[in-house]
Amino acid sequence: MKLHSVTIRAISAPLNVPFITHLQQVTRREALIIEIMDTDGRIGYGEADPFSSPWYSEETIQTCLHMLKDFLIPILLRQESLNPDELDQVWSGVRGNHMAKSGLSQAMWDLYAKQKGVYLGTLFGSAQSEVEAGAVITAREPARAVDQIERLMSAGYKRYKIKVSRTNDMVLLSGIRRHFPNLALMADANSDYSLADCDRLRQLDQFNLLMLEQPLAYNDLADHAFLQKMMDTPICLDESICSYQDAASAIQLGSAKIFAMKMARIGGWTAAVSIHDLCVRHSIPLWCGGMIEFGIAKAHNIALASLKGFTLPGDLFASNHYWKQDLVTPEITIDQGLIHVPDQPGIGFAIDHQALNEMTECVETLKKL
Repeated sequence: MKLHSVTIRAISAPLNVPFITHLQQVTRREALIIEIMDTDGRIGYGEADPFSSPWYSEETIQTCLHMLKDFLIPILLRQESLNPDELDQVWSGVRGNHMAKSGLSQAMWDLYAKQKGVYLGTLFGSAQSEVEAGAVITAREPARAVDQIERLMSAGYKRYKIKVSRTNDMVLLSGIRRHFPNLALMADANSDYSLADCDRLRQLDQFNLLMLEQPLAYNDLADHAFLQKMMDTPICLDESICSYQDAASAIQLGSAKIFAMKMARIGGWTAAVSIHDLCVRHSIPLWCGGMIEFGIAKAHNIALASLKGFTLPGDLFASNHYWKQDLVTPEITIDQGLIHVPDQPGIGFAIDHQALNEMTECVETLKKL
C-alpha cells in the first residue's frame, strides 16, 4: 500500500438516549474519524472513540488526537510501502494508546479491502451472513428498566444487558425478573465490586443470568479467577482484556468463562483477530462490545462479529437508537434481533458525507512528504 495522506475529523453529536452507568452519564458523544487516502485516491475509514474524560480508559479525545498527529500518523507516512498486518511492528515503539491505534488500524484495513475489492470481514474468514444484536438497558430503577426493555423488544434483540452496582443490583434484577422470568439477561457491573462482596455476588446466581460482566477491578485477572470458582454464573471479562497477553493469562488462570471483545480497547484488527483465534482454540465464547460508536466503527464491529468465534449477541444497536443521523448509508438496522452482514468492498457501507460534514468541528490533513 502506498499512502498519500491521512485526514482526522473531530466530530460531535448528541445521543438520542443518554448512556448511564455508576461511573458516568454520557449525553453527547465525540469521536475522531480517520480517512486514509492512497496514491490512487481510494479512502479507508476508521473511527477512534475515546471519551472526553478518562473515566473508561486512560485515553481521551485530546490525548488520542495528540498521539495520532504527533506520533502514529507521522510514523505511518514515513513508510515507503506498508501492508496493514505490519502496523503493530511499525508502532512497536509506541506503547498503549490502543484507541488511537484502533482508529488508524480500521482505516488501513478498510482501504486494503477496497484495494482488493472484497468485504473486510472476508479477509479474516467471515463465517456469518447475519450477526445477533443485544440491547443495553441503563435505567437504574426497575420500572424504567422494564419500560426500556418493552420498547426494545419489538426489534427482537437477542439479549438484554443491565447496568448494575452494589447499590441497586438485587432490587433492579428482582424487579426485571418478575416481569420477564425467561428473558435472556446479563448484568454489567463496570468494576463496582471487590472480593469483599463475594457473598452478595453469589446471590446473583438466583437470577439465571447469561453472564456477569466485569464485576471486579478493571485491570484484574487473579481475583476474578477466585470469584469464578465461587459462582455458578459465568463471569465475562471486558476491561481486563486489553491485549493478547491479557487474554492468554485470563484463560490460564480461569478468570472468566466468556470474553467481551472491543476492538477500540485492544488496538485494532490485528490484535482482535489474534485474540479471537486464541479463544476459538480454547472454546471461550466471544461477543462484540460497544463504545457508543458512530456507524463507521459499528461497521467494523459488524465485520468482526461475523467471525466464527462470536457466538453470543453483541452490543450492536441500530443506527437510530443513539443517532438522529448516522455516518453510514444505508443506516444499520435490526430485524428480529439480527443485523445483515454486508458484502460490498471495505466496511460494506457508504459514508454519508453530508452527515459527516454537519458533525465535523475541525479537520486536519497530514500528507506524505
